[in-house]
Amino acid sequence: MKKVGVGLVGLGLAVKPHALALHDLAGKVDVIGGYSPSAARRAEFAAAYRLPVVDSFQALCGDPRIDALLVLTPPRTHLEIATAAAQAGKHVLLEKPVAVDLPEATAVVDAVESRGRVLAIVFQHRFRAGASALRDLLRAGALGDLVSVSTSIRWWRSADYFAQPGRGMKARDGGGVLLTQAIHTLDLLLDLVGPARQVVAACRTSPLRRIDTEDIACATVTWDNGAVGVIDATTTAYPGYPERIEIAGTRGSAVLEAERMVAQLVGRPAIVVEGSSAGGGGADPMAFSHEAHRRLIEDFVDAIAQRRQPQASGRSALAVHALIDAMLASSASGAPVAVARTPGR
Repeated sequence: MKKVGVGLVGLGLAVKPHALALHDLAGKVDVIGGYSPSAARRAEFAAAYRLPVVDSFQALCGDPRIDALLVLTPPRTHLEIATAAAQAGKHVLLEKPVAVDLPEATAVVDAVESRGRVLAIVFQHRFRAGASALRDLLRAGALGDLVSVSTSIRWWRSADYFAQPGRGMKARDGGGVLLTQAIHTLDLLLDLVGPARQVVAACRTSPLRRIDTEDIACATVTWDNGAVGVIDATTTAYPGYPERIEIAGTRGSAVLEAERMVAQLVGRPAIVVEGSSAGGGGADPMAFSHEAHRRLIEDFVDAIAQRRQPQASGRSALAVHALIDAMLASSASGAPVAVARTPGR
């Protein structure tokens, strides 16, 4: 198979697992160049990862050797950058979130897909071993009919984290704990159990930070599959704890804590899948292995070669934006809100 030529746009905090994964995938990809408007970041990237850099976004779009762009920039830039990349004939792997809300996320997906390009979103939690094992159990009906589906994301982010310019502000990040931190776990939950039907939510900003987005969010959820449950998400829980997904059905239950999965099925021994990290992103947003990123990027480049949708397709990622928008709307109105229907993969 011909190697896929890739370029990177944005060389900030998120670049490390991507760069490490690209080195692992040297047999399938050629990194043609990385770009940041900051010359210092370009120099740091080149020195740290021994990968080439370019001095403009246009250089990436105009390079015929580049088949795909990895876009690792803040969410409010995604529509413009993804559209320009697709217009230049490039496939796009886009760092989460797709955009700041469902309408703009839909516009991003439409802009790339309408030009026949592959769009994948960096929801690497779908590719963790424990998540894959739980997905297989659910697809096989091993837990029976689902009756209770909940998640807890009780993380901590320090004052240093929020000291970064614009961090936690709508102007830069577009949203708070739901859109910036909990979105990975919420996306995985939707990928495992399907869409939510209705939420009743409360979202608040704690007195810990001077931000204009929520850092506390909770909701009761009614799922399409008939189950009910809760979503509990915050970055105020010092010192930070591993995120959890808990699913109970008529034949057993399962708990996914960070990368570790334990399923207890009626009349059978426990099924345990150990992960590469027990800490999740509870305290350190970069405290995880890059293995899931490697699997995600490999699936993306394989999807390009095989002319298929990637597992973490842009279209499938719209469901988490519908859920987040519904939670924020419910909190603002104080009333139940139906979750918008989105197309599948």
